Amino acid sequence: MGRFKSKNRKPFVKQIAKKTPTVDHVTGDKIPKSLVFSRGKISGPLKQLQMDLRKLMLPYTALKLKESKRNKLKDFVSLANGMMVTHFLILSKTDSAAYLKVAKMKHGPTLTFKIHKYSLAADIAQSQLRPRCPPDLFKNPPLIVLSGFGTGEEHLKLTTFIFQNIFPAIDINTVKLSSCQRIVLLNYDKETKLIDFRHYSIRLQPVGVSRRIRKFVQNHQVPDLRSLQDVSDFVTKAGYGSESEGDDEAATVNLSSDIGRVNRASTKSAVKLQEIGPRMTLQLVKIEEGLCTGGLLYNESGNVDAKKLENEEENEQESDEEMDTDDEEELEIEDEEEQEIEEED
Repeated sequence: MGRFKSKNRKPFVKQIAKKTPTVDHVTGDKIPKSLVFSRGKISGPLKQLQMDLRKLMLPYTALKLKESKRNKLKDFVSLANGMMVTHFLILSKTDSAAYLKVAKMKHGPTLTFKIHKYSLAADIAQSQLRPRCPPDLFKNPPLIVLSGFGTGEEHLKLTTFIFQNIFPAIDINTVKLSSCQRIVLLNYDKETKLIDFRHYSIRLQPVGVSRRIRKFVQNHQVPDLRSLQDVSDFVTKAGYGSESEGDDEAATVNLSSDIGRVNRASTKSAVKLQEIGPRMTLQLVKIEEGLCTGGLLYNESGNVDAKKLENEEENEQESDEEMDTDDEEELEIEDEEEQEIEEED
């Protein structure tokens, strides 16, 4: 367990600095890494949302980061320096609403979103007849798609830039299709000025192949033929998805390489998206010039509400000062999680 026991030593995780690559070996770009944590006291559902966001940001994040109520922002900054972290995702709550801040290390900017509504990953799974979450789903970072942000407004351009760089870029000439298993979708509604945040898993299904045959090939299991008169009944029997699912021509692709046992190169496959959560409805309320501080580059709420936000942040800072001590608090990350992160690398 990577624990920091020296009170005078800044938090640092040696394993991450040595093992985790900081530059993509194909594109040569710096790999974005993140920390997801909270500021102030948050409710149980928001704590679960925090864990959902950590899973979403895998593999380049600290899934098992252990926080203390005494931790201050400078503690996370010190830890981030050792981990080569590029972005912070910070959850907080006031009497009126919950907020999500997305900040770029080391000097900002910081985007503050008001969370109007949210659904946890567990809620999404419970609402589905067949939830899908294979164990290797989070071994690769998600793709990101932004829709509706091309209005030309400067604050939306900056929002687009931050979100486009929060996940590793892909090279379409070298990317492995098998690594593209998740997608994050952000849709901006210019009428309501709200952002719909969605997280989906991606799966491919061969066009024209029955569900029964797909299951037989994928599961490596001998089918139960006791109730059938002929083996052909296994393929043609209705009532068990023998007919191929409806294939929308616009949602099909021609594969350039094999993916799994049933999706083969040069064949047509249907792209299926299944929501895995979390789901959020966000409103951009302000953009600060620095790391959770500095001048306002954008303010959605107007002067009155801006003062209210400032008062809420002052109360949060005063609360931190009351808990402040002369010694730096420890931040802990379990080594087992970091080993899991390194498997893909």
